[in-house]
Amino acid sequence: MKLLVKLGGTLLESTKTRGALATQICRLRDDGHQVVVVHGGGKRLSRYLAGLDHKSEFRNGLRVTPPEIMDAVLRILAGSVNRQLVAEFQDAGAKAVGLTGIDSGTVKATQMSPDLGLVGSVEDVDPALLELLAERGYLPVVACVAGGEGSAIFNVNADQMASACAGGLGVDLLLFLTDVGGVLDSRGGLIPRINATQANRLIEDGVAKGGMEAKLRASTGALRSGVQRVVIADGRADAIVGRLVAGEPTGTELVPT
Repeated sequence: MKLLVKLGGTLLESTKTRGALATQICRLRDDGHQVVVVHGGGKRLSRYLAGLDHKSEFRNGLRVTPPEIMDAVLRILAGSVNRQLVAEFQDAGAKAVGLTGIDSGTVKATQMSPDLGLVGSVEDVDPALLELLAERGYLPVVACVAGGEGSAIFNVNADQMASACAGGLGVDLLLFLTDVGGVLDSRGGLIPRINATQANRLIEDGVAKGGMEAKLRASTGALRSGVQRVVIADGRADAIVGRLVAGEPTGTELVPT
């Protein structure tokens, strides 16, 4: 099976959770699956920016990224967060390789909106490098930074980055691992299965906001690009990766309309 696992920023805050997920993902690779990891790191970036007296601003789940904080984005997302994850995957037994979307022109983006600054909207994915590494037993670990025309660099929402890479790779399964059990309805109950139309309705009604809105938009985009199966689940749950790969109905599965 070919799969992509997106690790949310909150999960990356816990040493115990990071270690457990690294072990589970490495086990998949050992079982013959081709795996690519995409990660965020927003919590750590917000703390770093707060130390620079910069108050983080979000709009529809996207971090406003003026040019003056791009250096911080690269230091944290492509730097400390990515390096730490690579080291932990190595310790778990994987031949992990840290990357960004800039490397080898893997992910190219354009500016999403002037109001958001250097937030990128993915325009093109060249999966050649990721496929080469995964096919040869390496574990690509991709930070959510993309390149653009004229040597531009963009901060890309990690969920959208994962969706775009999953579509470009043609994965069988896209996992969004986060710190909640899945998609919740207006009463706070878990929705085990949802289609694209229902997901859009949750966004329009204001039920899904912020990070979950971004995940639902990314999930429906992945389905449109041909990804066979998308699941949003709690990455802190015991042995969650193997259970999801085995088809256990855990979290929320998204299906085409």
